[in-house]
Parts: sequence; C-alpha cells; structure tokens
Amino acid sequence: MKSILLLLTSFSLVSASFAQDGFTSLFNGKDLTGWDGDPKLWKVEEGLVIGTCSGPESPTTNTFLIWRGGVVKDFELHATIRVIGDNNSGIQYRSRALPETGPWGITGYQCDIHPAIEHTGMTYEEKGRGIFGLNGKDVVLDTKGVRWLVAEHEPVKVDVSQWNEYTIIARGNHLIHKINGQITSELIDHDEKGRALEGLLAIQLHHGNANTVQIKDLRLKPLSGASLIPFALPPGAQKIDRPGTKHPQGTGPVTPAKK
Repeated sequence: MKSILLLLTSFSLVSASFAQDGFTSLFNGKDLTGWDGDPKLWKVEEGLVIGTCSGPESPTTNTFLIWRGGVVKDFELHATIRVIGDNNSGIQYRSRALPETGPWGITGYQCDIHPAIEHTGMTYEEKGRGIFGLNGKDVVLDTKGVRWLVAEHEPVKVDVSQWNEYTIIARGNHLIHKINGQITSELIDHDEKGRALEGLLAIQLHHGNANTVQIKDLRLKPLSGASLIPFALPPGAQKIDRPGTKHPQGTGPVTPAKK
C-alpha cells in the first residue's frame, strides 16, 4: 500500500509539474498528425521529424511543414533541431500562406538556423522585409520600417549540424530569439503595416544544396497579458541599412540546378 501511495504521489507531482510548465508538445513522435507538408519531403522516422532536400530539383523552392493546430500569437516555443548539409532552415511564426510559391509556401517572421554564425538565430522575415538583426544585434523598427541598431553583443556560436535548442519568445511587438538559452537577436517591431501579431507556425526546408532537417522536440506555451511596446529610441541608437548576405544557403558555393 505504501508503494502504491508513493507512486500516486509521484504521479501527482509530475502531473502538477507539467501543468505548471504550460508547454504542449506539437509532435506525437509517431507521424505528422496536425502538420501539413509535402509528403514526398517530410516524414517521421525513429521519433524524429525529418525533411529532406535532395538537391536543387527537389524541392525547387523553399517549402514548409505547417502546423495546422491553429495560429500563434504571444507564446514561448522551444525546438531542438539540427540541419545536416551545407544549407539552412528556420522556424516560421506569426506567418501567412504564400500560395503563389506553392501549396506549402510561407511568408513571415523566421528564426534562422544557418551554418553561417552571423545568420543563425537572427531575426528575419521570409519573402518579406528581409533581415532585421543578425546574430549579436538587437534592432528596433520604427513606424516607417527603418532599422535602428540599439544593442550589440557577442554572437552565439553553434554548429547547426549538432542538436541545439532554439527558443522564440513573442510578446506583442517584442520578439526574442535564443539558442541554447543565450539570446541571439531581439526585435521590437513598430512597423504597423509590415508586422504581424499572429499567424502560422512552420518549419522550413530550404531548396538548393542537399540538406536534411531533423527535429526531435518542439514545445509551445501560449503567453497572456502581453501589450505593445510604445515607440521610443534609446540613447545611442544607430540607423542601419537592411543587412545583406554572402551566404544565401550555407557557407559554401550554391549547387546549380541541372539544365
């Protein structure tokens, strides 16, 4: 009887811990129930979600595995991901469908997962306003969409071919990206015409150089009580141009498509 009571007590404590934690797993570990992507490119194998780009011809454009459980607004998300191959991936959030690029096309905010250190964990908008802040840069967008650098710190250095935990915290117009608990980039978006306060969640499979995206954990916790940060530039803010890239896919040359 004591053993049973101890077991029940332990179970209650664990259940309470999960309830207080507030995170919900978005993958069941068996199949892609609740998700929508090209079945030729995405699968679940040995408990991992796997997306495979075999080269420039498959897929011919960036494509996404889209969560169909609803839209995300204010939330905290943790995802353990690796990208094998000289290419990149990303976590889309508060995004919208872009059907002109295909049935699984997406545009919107992205936490980049990129082998080039300056890009991994950056704040970025796929098929939209482009890069906001590189890894190590915190940026404010003013009401006209102009970028202001407000803080700099040492970039977070990781090997994206290894398992890393990516965290996104979205509260109102304040977006925070982290890798393994360290902040890579923050964005405060005052551009009312360009920003999104809710939208789709998805995982990117980048076309071009052959690569494999693997996901072994993805957990979401809705947040409440968030409000918009009013526009103000801190002392020392520097106006910057939109950052560009020398690494559109990985760190090496881009594999050309067959003619």
